[in-house]
Amino acid sequence: MRIEIERKFLVRHDGWRKLDPGQRYHQGYLCKGEVTVRVRRVGSRGFLTIKGVGNCRVRPEFEYEIPVDEAEALLKLCHGRLIEKVRHQVLHAGMVWHVDEFAGENSGLVLAEIELCHPQQAVVLPDWIGEEVTSDERYRNSRLADVPWANGWVTQPREDRT
Repeated sequence: MRIEIERKFLVRHDGWRKLDPGQRYHQGYLCKGEVTVRVRRVGSRGFLTIKGVGNCRVRPEFEYEIPVDEAEALLKLCHGRLIEKVRHQVLHAGMVWHVDEFAGENSGLVLAEIELCHPQQAVVLPDWIGEEVTSDERYRNSRLADVPWANGWVTQPREDRT
C-alpha cells in the first residue's frame, strides 16, 4: 500500500518560476468523503486515484494509469466543477516541490506541495513559501471543486514579485 505524506503551502510570490512551462491538469471527483476517488488527465495520460482515510498529512493513496479516452469519459461523470491547473516542478534544497497555478474559478490561487518520505522529515522552506495550509480543508483540490477560491474566502493575498 502506498502512503501519501505531504505538506501544502500558499505561495507568496513568483520567486519559484523557472523555464519549466509546467503540465496542464484537468481533474474531477467521482466520490468525495472519507474515501476520495479522483480522475485526472495530465497531457495525453489519464489516472484514477483513490485516497483513503488518514490525517491531514498522511493517508493511503492508490493511483493507476488508465487510457486517456477513459479518463475523459470519467471526467464527464464527476461531481462538482473540474479543477484546472498547471503544475510546475521546482527543485529546492534537493527536494521537488509541486507548484500549482489554478485556472477557471480558482484562478489566482497558487499552492505548493512537498511529498515526504516520513511525517517528521525536515524540509527547507524556500523564501517564496507562505502560510502552511496542510490542515486547512478549504485548500484540498476536492473542496476547491465545490467551493472555488474565486468566491473570496482566502484572506492572505499573494505578493506580486518576480
